[in-house]
Amino acid sequence: MSKPITFVTGNSKKLEEVIQILGSDFPRQLVSRKLDLPELQGEINEVSILKAKEAHRQVLGPVVVEDTALCFNSLKGLPGPYIKWFLEKLGPEGLYRLLHGFEDKSAQAVCTFAYHPGGEDDEVVLFQGKTNGVIVSPKGPTDFGWDACFQPCDYNITYAEMPKTEKNKISHRYKALDLFRNYIKP
Repeated sequence: MSKPITFVTGNSKKLEEVIQILGSDFPRQLVSRKLDLPELQGEINEVSILKAKEAHRQVLGPVVVEDTALCFNSLKGLPGPYIKWFLEKLGPEGLYRLLHGFEDKSAQAVCTFAYHPGGEDDEVVLFQGKTNGVIVSPKGPTDFGWDACFQPCDYNITYAEMPKTEKNKISHRYKALDLFRNYIKP
């Protein structure tokens, strides 16, 4: 029997979404654990790899960490991996207002799952999903990050307004987890 994979998160909504997306046929047990990982600076892939290595150092077993970025095209990719702090200080309405002076409101939601298989010499494997969209005035519930101000291309509603089952079929998180699920399946 394979060791459980520890998903490093303290966010119960994120855990719930990940379990829903992976589905009941996911071949490994997923357990969550909140760890105090350093908030690193750098490019998305670099940050994800370093977080997975630190999580493995603390857990001493298979781990998966997630890093989410929201990249505004008019701001050359910012806030990117720093979206957590932008959201904390500005909220969804502030993220929308941040683009007030720009015609281009397009953005890319990027989710990267970094998996460390658990062995001392194992390499971290990255799984990345991207969804293009636009930043809009917040609509829908504002209880899950920036979902209320991100409207995916080809939709006239935000992530927050979508039923979870619909969002979980198209989101950046779904795309990354689909790659991870296919990697883990025998």
